[in-house]
Amino acid sequence: MLHLDVALNRGRFDLEAQLDLDGGVTGLFGPSGSGKSTLLGILAGLVRPDRGRITLHGEPIYDSASGLCLPPHRRRIGLVFQDSQLFPHYSVKGNLLYGFKRRPAPERRFQFDDIVDLLALRPLLDAHPRRISGGEKQRVALGRSLLAAPRLLLLDEPLAALDTNLKAQILPFLQKIRDELKLPMIFVSHALPEILHLTDRMALVGGGRILAFGDLGDILMGQGHGGPRPLGPDNLLAATVEGHDPDHGCTLARCGPTRLALPLRAELAPGDIAYVSLHRGEIALSRREITEISIQNQFAGRILRIESKGSGVQVWIDAGSPLVAEITPRSARDLALAVGDTLYCLVKTRSFSYLLDRAGNPSQPASPVRPAQPPP
Repeated sequence: MLHLDVALNRGRFDLEAQLDLDGGVTGLFGPSGSGKSTLLGILAGLVRPDRGRITLHGEPIYDSASGLCLPPHRRRIGLVFQDSQLFPHYSVKGNLLYGFKRRPAPERRFQFDDIVDLLALRPLLDAHPRRISGGEKQRVALGRSLLAAPRLLLLDEPLAALDTNLKAQILPFLQKIRDELKLPMIFVSHALPEILHLTDRMALVGGGRILAFGDLGDILMGQGHGGPRPLGPDNLLAATVEGHDPDHGCTLARCGPTRLALPLRAELAPGDIAYVSLHRGEIALSRREITEISIQNQFAGRILRIESKGSGVQVWIDAGSPLVAEITPRSARDLALAVGDTLYCLVKTRSFSYLLDRAGNPSQPASPVRPAQPPP
């Protein structure tokens, strides 16, 4: 469906990216400045790379070797930004019809009334952008893009400018677009819970490179093509629920060979997959297992790498799933750590934070997290 192989140099920023997609919804996840929005700009025709080739449904839209670079309006790629960028002098209906009227009838993929109803826009048709909320503006922007009959829809952090309540209003509409229209989408975000809501594949982006790409579950477990690298302060674990222990206030789960006591989430059924984050500073390390202690999670792991970072020391551990812990230099000296040593990781139950379960149920907002893997 989409093949991209491009390079771009803009002063101190270099981008080299290769990506092949066959449809569905793909998430681009990474920190600010990593190159996510630049990639979307290249796809949409707003940014011209220095060299490379892009094809969409087998048709070239950019090819540096032949000098081909289709303008944005000929690519039939929709782009929705975090700020809706509606035409202020048009009504909602006028904004929706802008691209629809300019598309020849045989090329129109969706009918006007169908999109209006899908996005619940009918009560807003006569209103002007200044009179509607931020969430409503984003729904109008989505509708305008869809009515322009795109072959691919790009979403550049469309929820970033919205508060928590408005995000909760928009996410169901994005899910409806995914499920009912079957339109290929690329969804950019630096908030992992949003990625988990909508996508089944994820590309990790950093420093102008695609660091890893694959199915969502493989990426979360550190198995995606290319091998992920740390992009945030947290570890991310995909845990399989085994049951609950209400008397002790915990949900019992397993991550690889490691059994975990997580905060109680009684609505999760055995076999469900729950994604939990764990800040690297919440992992205590010990040379031996400790008894008569209130901490419920103790599991052994082997040290893969030790790295000084600023005022802390990062310890990369294989505990069945990759983890990174951060301790003080004094603690590192006292423990006399060495690569290959076996350690015990001690984690309080309340240190785990739920992000999302496989059924799509969100938890409290969390900072961007990802699985930790030792750098090469």
